[in-house]
Parts: sequence; structure tokens; C-alpha cells
Amino acid sequence: MTIGLLSVELFLPLSVSLKDKRMVLRRIKDRLRAANVACAEVAYQELWQRAALAVVTVASDRVVAEKTLAASLQEIERLEPGAVTASQIEYLH
Repeated sequence: MTIGLLSVELFLPLSVSLKDKRMVLRRIKDRLRAANVACAEVAYQELWQRAALAVVTVASDRVVAEKTLAASLQEIERLEPGAVTASQIEYLH
């Protein structure tokens, strides 16, 4: 069993309020949850143009976890082009 964690930092220049930011993040989180991963905002909750998301998956092996997290990152980039400023993937066995 492998647990994969994708940490993503986002810059949202078009957000002019926390409400705008939360709307963008809600759309991202809803799409990611449809892919059977857990997703949460983990930092910068009070900043309206920055966000940090944690995406977690549990898989039978590392290859499946890698594919799932790579697809999740691609989906974030597709929904908000140019918004990803940093990403990191970690695995627990």
C-alpha cells in the first residue's frame, strides 16, 4: 500500500477577494474529488491571491499513486492555466 501526497501552491492573480479565491478552489477540489482523491486547502487561507492545496491518494502500489497524482496536477493546470507556482510529490509506504 502506498500513500501519495501532492502539495501544490497556486497564485490566482484574477481573484480580488476571498470569495473569488474560494470559488476557484471549490471548482478545483470538486473536479479532483471526482478522480477519487482527497483534497484540502492547507495554507494561505486568509490571502486572496495565494493558495496551497494538498491532494492525497491511497493506492495498491506506487505506480498507481504516481499516475493518479500526475493526473490531478494536470487537471489543476488545465482548470487554472499558469496558476501553479510550485508542486511536490511525496510517498509513504
